[in-house]
Amino acid sequence: MDVSEPSPSVADGAEHHLDPRAVTVDRIAGWIVFGGMALAQLIALALVAIFAPIPLWVKMGLLGLVWPAAAAGLAWLAHQWPVVAHRHASYRVDDEGIEIKQGVIWRRVINVPRSRVQHTDVSQGPIERSVGLGTLVIFTAGTEHARVQLHGLDHGLALRIRDHLLLSGGGDDV
Repeated sequence: MDVSEPSPSVADGAEHHLDPRAVTVDRIAGWIVFGGMALAQLIALALVAIFAPIPLWVKMGLLGLVWPAAAAGLAWLAHQWPVVAHRHASYRVDDEGIEIKQGVIWRRVINVPRSRVQHTDVSQGPIERSVGLGTLVIFTAGTEHARVQLHGLDHGLALRIRDHLLLSGGGDDV
């Protein structure tokens, strides 16, 4: 690659999906949450089985059927939901600002004009950092959607979008 070549503009106006590595990050986070929830459910059902004055067959059903079924449902959700959510998430950057589409059941489209951007951040949690992703955080003027997040971006791309969204001119206009 020639060093003198400028990198392509992030403001191409095309709709882009999030980085596929975002599915891996969301799955890892989902499995961590699943582990905590499954353990909490098991403890709660064990306490019910120990202390509740109910027949033994009901206690065994709770521990032998209900908990495994609930855990299997949570495990499926932790593994499959990130794929479905990724399919319904996209963004578009142009000279006017950024448009973010998200949501599987409740879908939403958020438009942030560059003129409303107060400041931006790019953050990385430990899981994102391990795979090279970042989250673009946009702070806007106003109260509704005053903080807009777009996770699942390549870290370098998130930095380039951040730089694009900041108004040029060097002044501290208010």
